[in-house]
Amino acid sequence: MAADNAIEIEVVVAERTELADAIVGLTLRAADGGELPSWRPGAHIDLLFGDVLRGDGGDGGVVRRYSLCGDPGDGAWRIGVLKEGVGSTIVHERVRPGDRLRTRGPRDGFVFEDAPRYLFLAGGIGITPILPMVAAAEAAGADWRLVYGGRTLSAMAFLDELARYGDRVEVRPQDEFGLLDLDAALGAVEPGTLVYCCGPEPMIAAVEERRPGVRTERFMARPDTGPRDAFEVELALSGRTVEVPAGSSILEAVEKAGVNVLFSCREGTCGTCETPVLEGDPDHRDSVLTEEERAEGGFMMICVSRSRGPRLVLEL
Repeated sequence: MAADNAIEIEVVVAERTELADAIVGLTLRAADGGELPSWRPGAHIDLLFGDVLRGDGGDGGVVRRYSLCGDPGDGAWRIGVLKEGVGSTIVHERVRPGDRLRTRGPRDGFVFEDAPRYLFLAGGIGITPILPMVAAAEAAGADWRLVYGGRTLSAMAFLDELARYGDRVEVRPQDEFGLLDLDAALGAVEPGTLVYCCGPEPMIAAVEERRPGVRTERFMARPDTGPRDAFEVELALSGRTVEVPAGSSILEAVEKAGVNVLFSCREGTCGTCETPVLEGDPDHRDSVLTEEERAEGGFMMICVSRSRGPRLVLEL
């Protein structure tokens, strides 16, 4: 995985819609009237809310990541925002059509790949990155199905848009059907099928336990139970060496040394701090890289990942 678009763009809120209980949709267009950068299914953008909460982003303000859930070809960006936490509360309570927002991206952290067959698993707001994947799979003539769960029907977004796909989509609100039957869904997967999953952490963990290697996107950090030994990092571009204590991340150590690094989530979920690895064996603890990318060892997320050995050389 290579670093993606990290430029900041000012956008204007062209439309605001109520998508479901506690979920609003925003349609964003370039504030200068130009074209927004293109994107692919699975991409996300950062919203930069300014100096509202110290220490939560490279600019000292609130930074939150939202999956793009519209049509990649329509020239606009659409996001769905569930009201939970500081950033989403700002969107729900303050952001209205005509407002201008700072964004960063788009970034491909949940890469949609070509395949003859797909199984999509979505829970709650996890439908947002899955929606354009479903449209792309349909347009390509692939064999696919979606299992979509939520607390209640009224809390599940985009049901009207999904209705056109008929019985390819299984809608399973928890108050009617209970938890998603993952054994049944995954047990019917044919060879050559790519499985994509996005939703609450317990759902993703349950899917990964049943089928390792599933392509997932997390909105929260992956549980970190690995060792936290100290090691050193050589910064190849500046010629400096930084000690990373057991209780510190690489990102924290280089920040303390006065090195400016772009970041957003500090949880290994957004991909913003992705950094090339020139030497050493990274201990990947992020939720962004695929198993193949981890094995290659060419990049790492320095906000959470560590080193398996005493030394890393990074392109910083």
